[in-house]
Amino acid sequence: MAIISLRLSDDDSMLIKKYAELNKLNVSEFIRQAVIERIEEEYDLVAYRKAIAEYRENPVTYTHDEARKMLDLD
Repeated sequence: MAIISLRLSDDDSMLIKKYAELNKLNVSEFIRQAVIERIEEEYDLVAYRKAIAEYRENPVTYTHDEARKMLDLD
């Protein structure tokens, strides 16, 4: 298991500790979750931007029923 060091002001440290405590997490788990969520959000934003760009190049849409038929789900 890797160890990562983080420098924080006393105010930031207290804020993080209190927030983690309120959410019944230890500080390490809270920070790990926060960082992973941030990475996932950024990945989702990149995927969204790519999908929007593709849609703008070819703005074809299908109804739910049309998609089900195309995928042989009926």
